[in-house]
Amino acid sequence: MSAKRLLVHTCCAPCLIAPLQELKKQWDVTLLWFNPNIHPYTEYIKRRDTLKDFAAKENIPVIWQDEYDLEMYLKATGSQSTDRCASCYDLRLLRTAQIAMGQQFDAFTTTLLYSKYQKHDEIREVGERLANQFGIDFYYQDWRPLWQQGIDLSREAGMYRQTYCGCIFSEQQRYWKAAKVLN
Repeated sequence: MSAKRLLVHTCCAPCLIAPLQELKKQWDVTLLWFNPNIHPYTEYIKRRDTLKDFAAKENIPVIWQDEYDLEMYLKATGSQSTDRCASCYDLRLLRTAQIAMGQQFDAFTTTLLYSKYQKHDEIREVGERLANQFGIDFYYQDWRPLWQQGIDLSREAGMYRQTYCGCIFSEQQRYWKAAKVLN
């Protein structure tokens, strides 16, 4: 009997590297790149290309939804800097669930569950709601205990490592704080 198929929404290679080893033990893994939230475009390209290189080395298939669509992200989040995360999770996991159902995967998940900076309760809630809506399982795993391992592995692999979540608002929060300290 072959392993069940899992579609993994992947925000970036550094968030994938540690959970991937565990996932491959129980799933036939395919990655999904769909991240219209990442800003600016140069950051989007760095993250996308890092994932391309890593997936090729690991021989992991990737479904590329390569859409740099800042307007889509801003419409989905209501252009709000507060409470934008749930809308962003919904945008990306909705696409993941749709593709998982359409291509007959057994389940879907996201590497967002690796980050200690993400809102796990909201991610899980969105994932489970979409799983019920589409009749496909949402695989929840709290990969935060692998945080340091992922950092170490991604550094050893020479991966580009980002310094903020990815959206225009998280970029502002990250660099505005730093700029205020300097002034």
